[in-house]
Amino acid sequence: MATLDMRDGRAEAGAVASVSTKAFDVVVIGGGPAGMAAALAAHKAGAHVAIVEREQHLGGILRQCIHPGFGLSHFKQELTGPEYAQRFIDQVRATDIALFLGSMVLGIDSSEGAGEPSTGEASGATAVHTVTLMSRAGMLQLIGRAVVLAMGCRERTRSEIKIPGSRPAGVFTAGLAQRYINIENLKPGSRAVILGSGDIGLIMARRCTLEGISVEGVYELMPYANGLRRNVKNCLDDFGIPLHLSTTVTRVIGHDRVEAVEVSKVDEHLAPIPETERVVPCDTLLLSVGLIPENELSVGAGVELDPRTRGAVVDQSLQTGVPGIFACGNVLHVHDLADNVTTESERAGAAAAAYALGTGAGAVPDCELTVSPAGIAGYALPGRITAVALTKLNFRVRRPVDAACLRILADGKELFAGKVRAFKPSVMESFPLPAKVIQRALDLGASEIVLSVDPVEGA
Repeated sequence: MATLDMRDGRAEAGAVASVSTKAFDVVVIGGGPAGMAAALAAHKAGAHVAIVEREQHLGGILRQCIHPGFGLSHFKQELTGPEYAQRFIDQVRATDIALFLGSMVLGIDSSEGAGEPSTGEASGATAVHTVTLMSRAGMLQLIGRAVVLAMGCRERTRSEIKIPGSRPAGVFTAGLAQRYINIENLKPGSRAVILGSGDIGLIMARRCTLEGISVEGVYELMPYANGLRRNVKNCLDDFGIPLHLSTTVTRVIGHDRVEAVEVSKVDEHLAPIPETERVVPCDTLLLSVGLIPENELSVGAGVELDPRTRGAVVDQSLQTGVPGIFACGNVLHVHDLADNVTTESERAGAAAAAYALGTGAGAVPDCELTVSPAGIAGYALPGRITAVALTKLNFRVRRPVDAACLRILADGKELFAGKVRAFKPSVMESFPLPAKVIQRALDLGASEIVLSVDPVEGA
């Protein structure tokens, strides 16, 4: 037995030693719009870059988003999702960015130390990150000065919102139904009910109608639509599809296949109102009930998450609390437009390259201020400010309001007040925070900046 144990030990040691490694300045995890934009920006800055993508193709979720509406701000023309993605795919293919497709990342390990720069040049990075991935070819480790997290997000499922009833076939997330129709050429059903008025739910209401699937209605728990106004008009109003607000699905009916759903009105506390139930016959239920950033890898790497966004806590360079690890796109916070994902991810890629190559401002922060939301602001990003410089703040409100004012506070004092205007949860807002406002907060001895959106009564 002792001999056998020794042989097993040698076999294990040999297996570990046989794992090959490759070195890069920046390793980008995710080959969707965020990952490609970050990789291209890092490459443009002079970094040696790799993209790891678990699918066999670049493009991410945009491959199945065949509707128009992409590229209006970035390319100044309207494109479909595949067209938008293909422009970046072509740019990536024209570079020496290394692609690891069909590869699943198993984990990210970070260690202090200089390590070996992939370019043979000196680097200011103080940490080395090992990204372990698995593909059909076997296990591989990528050593990077910096890592960009761009894994995107996933949909909330029925189990996460706890809809009672039986568990028949015919219940899909809206994104899965979109993939079935647009990529697999499969028909999910003939008569559908959609729960949730997020953008993908609205878009799928139109898509199903165009494919001959009858959409009985879109039901929304909140007293307002959660998607962009243009999608409500283009996808529901233009096709005569009803939107039922303050209404939710309270039961799924059916044995082998969905036969109907029970819907109920809800009160101001979002609780179903007794005796408002009615049964809607259907064979398909599509769920568009929110998105969750894919942050399992982030947590494993020691990255702190913001409980509001469920994405990483980052500073204004989009660097997480783990030196050299950056985050961008829907893995950081859920965006409404792919163009905004691109802009943010280019910032992350450039910052990652600067960190890896030692061309950035340095590892020592100028300051340390936390950023917190208040009023009806649901979140504020970045969560940390580490430099006295113009900083782009992103935020969303928790409910629509016709008149509200954005205010920046520090140590109880108002440093800035914006104009009174309307805000909607469906729109990701941005606000340029001037360096002088940050400096004023520091002069007050504050450790926190508060972004507050306050409704104005009678405005």
